[in-house]
Amino acid sequence: MPARLRIVRLVFLFAMFGIVARLFYWQVLSGDKLQAVAEIQRSSTIEIQSTRGRILAADGYPLVTNQPSYLLFAYLPAISADKAQISETLSPLIAPTPLELKATPSAELTKSLIQDTKSEVFTKLTSRDVAWVPLKRKVSENTKIAVEKLAINGLGFENGQSRLYPEASMAAALTGFVGVNPSGSAQGYFGLEGYYDLELKGKSGFIKQERDAAGKPIVVGDFRGSGARDGRDLKTSIDRGLQLTIEAKLQQALVKYGAKSGEVVVMDPSSGSIVALASLPGYEQANYADFDTSVYKIPSIADTYEPGSTFKAMVMAMALEAGAIEPDTICDATCDGPVTIGKYTINTALKQYNPGQTMTNTLELSDNTGMIFAAFRLGKDKFAGYLHEFGFDTPTGIDLDQETVPAYRDTWGDIDLATGSFGQGLTVTSIHMLQVISAFANGGVMMQPHVVDEVIGEITQKIPPKMVKRIIKEDTARKITQMLSDAAHNGLPKWMLPVGYKVAGKTGTAQVPLDGHYDTSTTIHSYVGFAPADKPRFAMIVKLKEPTFSPWASTTAAPLWMDIASDLFIHFGLPPSPESK
Repeated sequence: MPARLRIVRLVFLFAMFGIVARLFYWQVLSGDKLQAVAEIQRSSTIEIQSTRGRILAADGYPLVTNQPSYLLFAYLPAISADKAQISETLSPLIAPTPLELKATPSAELTKSLIQDTKSEVFTKLTSRDVAWVPLKRKVSENTKIAVEKLAINGLGFENGQSRLYPEASMAAALTGFVGVNPSGSAQGYFGLEGYYDLELKGKSGFIKQERDAAGKPIVVGDFRGSGARDGRDLKTSIDRGLQLTIEAKLQQALVKYGAKSGEVVVMDPSSGSIVALASLPGYEQANYADFDTSVYKIPSIADTYEPGSTFKAMVMAMALEAGAIEPDTICDATCDGPVTIGKYTINTALKQYNPGQTMTNTLELSDNTGMIFAAFRLGKDKFAGYLHEFGFDTPTGIDLDQETVPAYRDTWGDIDLATGSFGQGLTVTSIHMLQVISAFANGGVMMQPHVVDEVIGEITQKIPPKMVKRIIKEDTARKITQMLSDAAHNGLPKWMLPVGYKVAGKTGTAQVPLDGHYDTSTTIHSYVGFAPADKPRFAMIVKLKEPTFSPWASTTAAPLWMDIASDLFIHFGLPPSPESK
């Protein structure tokens, strides 16, 4: 065989070997990978968005629901018209209005907003590194129709939803808002939206379909999909009428008393249901990004503070439960004057002293020296034990996002016990204080506070009241209730009590700790209690931060509590008692 022929044969053999080897690589070694790549190239996946669940008031009316919302986008390779002209035509339709920006309407401002939008749209349309650009989010149905009438090739809409708030910003902190997480997906933040995000958002579905080389669906091609599972609705225990009334009264109080912020929480002591929860200043959930992030949280569950004299009710209940005192126990020489512990001297608020006072008198007078007497009768170890027993170092379990739990010291000195007896040197949250005072109202049984009564979907899940535990005996609950009733009716707030009703409660004026000392110029005022005292229907806490009207809670927080209580008596159909008049 000629040498040239042998060379040709070898070339063909090597070529054939190379082809076989390559086919082996493609078909065997990389078959699965290449098949997956081909499937991606010839198919498309469309996400089917689930409908987010609604948040309902106790009467079934929506506090939060949904409305159609669209994303206007431009697919740049498909745009053939003049981009400057598109920007000129489109900007009047999608520019924000002065009202949307909470600005005073004017022709000049409107013209400026349209011009800014025109420049922004043109910049996006002339982008070089992308094929798809978003032009406007949260487009309304009317705006969508107006843009579609322009018939501009390359513009399109993605269907979506946005949250709608029929009651405007009412209960904003309670409901929370829906934002966008780092991956670009909608996510609930704060309040109910944050706590129940998984239940509310449901699960998105998808449609996967084969397409031809031109990108058109193949009718007989592979078609797969999974339907979306819509989110579930939340039915809450929130009373719309009370919520609206309480927010209005709280706003008036902030102005009247010059307070920086305020909060009110109303709870059914027998079930733990939260009837109303208000905190101001608030924000607009639909425009949450326009507000300072500090207003997003619910201060009643997220902020800790030194409770001041409202904590005297808790310490007195501890001492009663331990058998260290009785309501008529008479204070010894501790109450004759200032109390000295080590290098510290403790006075009463007005530096007035009441020798021979009973423990009931101590609460009526809000006397610090009497509280020190009761606390030292109780002892440091039992005091620390009751702090735990009352749940101050554990979450209440309320179904709202970002509950905070205060930290407590491991060891207690004499001065710590003394100051702790009147609510100084330790911190609480408002919801903890309300939970404990509600246990007193409920015969000593502590309930878990909750906002949601039902989770509604294909299957409705009712959430029953949950008993946490008994924290004091029923007899102790009767005693502390009578003592708190005497404090309300014989103490400083007595002149503002609703006529014909027996109230049990306690005021608190707390200084604000600042850099290792107390700022005497700023205080937190609160009132916590329940009513009617003999058959409680509601428990409530009111807190005002740094009011300037008065240094005492008896002239700020207490009047607000009594004012709201008067409405609650009417709302719940509770008639006045003749013997209480």
